[in-house]
Amino acid sequence: MGAVLFLMMKNPATPRLLIIAPHSSYRIAPYLQAAENLGVDVTIASAGEHSLISIINKGLHINFSNHEQALSEIVTAAKQTPFAAILGTDDMSVALAANAARALGLAHNPVEAALLARRKDKARACLDLAGVAVPPHQRIELTESITAQLETLEYPCVLKPLAMSGSRGVIRVDDVASAQTAMTRIMAILREVEEPDESAAIFAEKFIAGREVAYEGLLDDGSLKTLAIFDKPDPLEGPFFEESYYISPSRLSSPLQEKITQTVTMACSAYGLQQGPIHAELRIDAEDKVWVMEVAARTIGGECARLVELATGQKLEELVLAQLLGLTLPRIEFKGGAGVLMIPIPRAGILRRVEGTAEARAVPGIKELVISVRDGHELVPLPEGSSYLGFIYAVAGSAAEAESALREAHQYLKIVTAPLFKLRSV
Repeated sequence: MGAVLFLMMKNPATPRLLIIAPHSSYRIAPYLQAAENLGVDVTIASAGEHSLISIINKGLHINFSNHEQALSEIVTAAKQTPFAAILGTDDMSVALAANAARALGLAHNPVEAALLARRKDKARACLDLAGVAVPPHQRIELTESITAQLETLEYPCVLKPLAMSGSRGVIRVDDVASAQTAMTRIMAILREVEEPDESAAIFAEKFIAGREVAYEGLLDDGSLKTLAIFDKPDPLEGPFFEESYYISPSRLSSPLQEKITQTVTMACSAYGLQQGPIHAELRIDAEDKVWVMEVAARTIGGECARLVELATGQKLEELVLAQLLGLTLPRIEFKGGAGVLMIPIPRAGILRRVEGTAEARAVPGIKELVISVRDGHELVPLPEGSSYLGFIYAVAGSAAEAESALREAHQYLKIVTAPLFKLRSV
């Protein structure tokens, strides 16, 4: 018999939540489901006035490129129907959510802190000043001599855009020649960036060899609660940094896990973050020193959030909304291991089909296999791409067994593609 969910609400009236998100965000659907489960009314603020999804189409339509106008429209909407809380789901919406919550007197992160969390150059400078371990770093200014700047770098190093997520545009380089090639690729990606300052430079930092982990937590009035630490068992050494396996519970020692939590806590304090979800990526070198790669004021991206449910027995989105709205959820003790494989895109081309899915699903321990890309769609691998072919989820008696199930299932998959021919104008 499933666990019965008891809620204790600070206000007996049905709370109303404003979710600010890009209309195409993966995060909207799970947050809507979580809100329904908790009995919370939701309004979606997005640029989706032409969306085929009813709740987005009927929601608040804002222009993300005009922050002041969007803020004014949110405040006006709140006067008609007050909100109990405001949530930004993605990097591009957390600062607006913080600003709107501040304007309405709701719990929020300082706007400056939310902005820091999405900008790699400003975040690194802030953490460096606070004594948090971050790799040596610098900005490569695109309006100055690029070759001269590349010659000053310590190799190997990693080049990346200032404000993109999902490993997009992240490239390890080992010398000036490979750095110049990588710069050309990243600059092409930056043509999509609308913010002038974020397209005017590329971030460079020393490559830190070692194990990588992901951290998921919740801040409540500055106090950080750990939800999960995920091991990434595959070595992430580049040249591109495609995510693959996330495994829980972490098999790191308890003292090292405590050091990870302390490091994330220090980073949140340095930024000034106070409320809401925290997602962090960290590296652990040969001396067990913990280095911050990223601390974001949001949850883990895409479908990977489901791993928190597998690892804890509780949906991440419900935990986030409950904390935001002052609800108390019962703690569920999870015993065993869980994992997710973000199925990598092996090559560029047109997806014809994915073979072996039935065999992969039949592997003991496999909970679900989801192919996110439809046949006939273009596949774009990293560093230019920003998505994965799909996801495989596993639940087993231990972390090692969950990882083994994922690896076995992945071996059954065969990705069949056709070449992509693009027309060129003469």
